[in-house]
Amino acid sequence: MENLYWKVKAYLEANSKTKSEFDSNIALQNDGSGDYIKTWSVSGVAKPTDSQLNALTSTATTEQNNHKIRKTRKKSYGNIGDQLDLLYKDIVANKLDTTGEWAKKIKAVKDANAKEE
Repeated sequence: MENLYWKVKAYLEANSKTKSEFDSNIALQNDGSGDYIKTWSVSGVAKPTDSQLNALTSTATTEQNNHKIRKTRKKSYGNIGDQLDLLYKDIVANKLDTTGEWAKKIKAVKDANAKEE
């Protein structure tokens, strides 16, 4: 069902709708025969056809992968207090550029967990 979620999300965004529209107006279900849209009540946007959703497979897969990468990055960045401490030390050392410890740590996390384009 996860893949259907991302396809529907991409469809909504292509139609100028937000994730909040998804949360309150759409229900996905799998009754054993596959994933499907059980409920659709998005104002001003018709329920997508299978072909419309399938056309968004590549976009949906990229978004799904990037979501996982963002979660991994967030965990890898560590505690915000520790990040602020690194920034403070870089300020004191006059290293608010790519030579600072904070910038090097963030770059290492981003390099190790690159997003798809």
